[in-house]
Amino acid sequence: MTKTRATTGVRRWRMMTLLTTVAAALVLVLSLCAVPADNGARASPPPASLGWGLTHTQYSADDGDPAAVAAVQRALSDPPLPQLQHVMGWGADNPEPSPGHYDFAALDDRIDFIRRTGGAPVITLCCAPDWMKGGSPGQTNWTRRSLETAPSPEHYDDFAALAATIAERYPDVHHFIVWNEFKGFFDETKKRWNYEGYTQLYNRVHRALKRVNSEVQVGGPYLNMDSFGPGRTTHASALKGPWGSVDQRVLDAFTYWNTHRVGADFVVVDGSSYTHDDEALPDRFRALDKFTAVGRWVRARTSLPLWWAEYYVEPGAENGRDRWSERLRSAVQAAAMIAMVRGGATTGFYWNPQNRSGVCAGCLWRSTEITDGTGGEPRPVLNLLRRFDREFPPGTEYRAVDVAAADASEVRVLGDDRATLVVNASDRPQRVRVDERAVELNGYEVLWLRRG
Repeated sequence: MTKTRATTGVRRWRMMTLLTTVAAALVLVLSLCAVPADNGARASPPPASLGWGLTHTQYSADDGDPAAVAAVQRALSDPPLPQLQHVMGWGADNPEPSPGHYDFAALDDRIDFIRRTGGAPVITLCCAPDWMKGGSPGQTNWTRRSLETAPSPEHYDDFAALAATIAERYPDVHHFIVWNEFKGFFDETKKRWNYEGYTQLYNRVHRALKRVNSEVQVGGPYLNMDSFGPGRTTHASALKGPWGSVDQRVLDAFTYWNTHRVGADFVVVDGSSYTHDDEALPDRFRALDKFTAVGRWVRARTSLPLWWAEYYVEPGAENGRDRWSERLRSAVQAAAMIAMVRGGATTGFYWNPQNRSGVCAGCLWRSTEITDGTGGEPRPVLNLLRRFDREFPPGTEYRAVDVAAADASEVRVLGDDRATLVVNASDRPQRVRVDERAVELNGYEVLWLRRG
């Protein structure tokens, strides 16, 4: 990780800025007309589910060629997508280089960009300034090992205070995730996750945020649902399928947090469809059943809304390495979101592996550093993400979809009363009947059908 310079789900939430403006005007009119205010009236609390959006990483669209930046801004505004940003790393500088001395310039830029798109901003409270984890005040070590070190227990309260400062600085940010993938919380002596330590940190941050605003939405534990191949017995769990077995130590960590947390408004997990050894089992499409199985396991243990903070289907793609065609990538991504919905997920964030070059596997838009007129152009996965979020926002009532095909196992579908998403999981053309409607699908085609 190198340092970079400062650079809805629910429809009514997406119009919050407009509604706030209208409400303010209405208050002014009422006051001028001497109409007494209703002191008991309160604004609706922010939703606990946001829909399908993206995570900004080291390089994003808040800097670059103005025309390219404007192109991305337009793409992310129609519809406005929820967008996640970390407070340190992944495009943000050290927010508190020394105790009580803050530098929010880079984070300000990212949050301002999200505001301009109209999207719901989400902040992941990770990572921690060096002085909270054994480093020297005023210095920042940007190596990955240092960045991913957790705060030491004596600084849990300091990190919670920083979280509160961030919540005060961005009062329009209503959703916070505490930490990222238990980074720095693995106990090498016990060979398991230090879930006691993480839960202590989480609880202190949760209390600090709620003191700032009792209605902010706070979630965790943002665990990586790592899995091993079916032949692996060490740390294997009962949460398994042809795709492998989730590491029992991860499930133990979730169970401890879920039992000892002081509160939560949503639950956060992440993970890949492929195994710890980068194997998609039994194949790249059926491996996606892991997302459904994990979601159902979590939903059996909590009624809180389920978020996927990250989800991966293509080994190496999170680093921008090109392995698949865009047609295959879009098909697997669409099938992955279907699988997450079937597991009960209501919110998901695509990890955008953006870089400064013109070629980037899985990037959501062409780099905003490109000045030939193509910078900022939406890529196929962004178009898929936008359509999925528009058609299937939180609260969607899904319905059964009748599918008839020579091999129905190679077709993935999801539908409600307005639209149906159909994915050909085969590289061969297929003739399919969807709700008695004949459809010709090309290999790896992603097709949207309007109901009726």
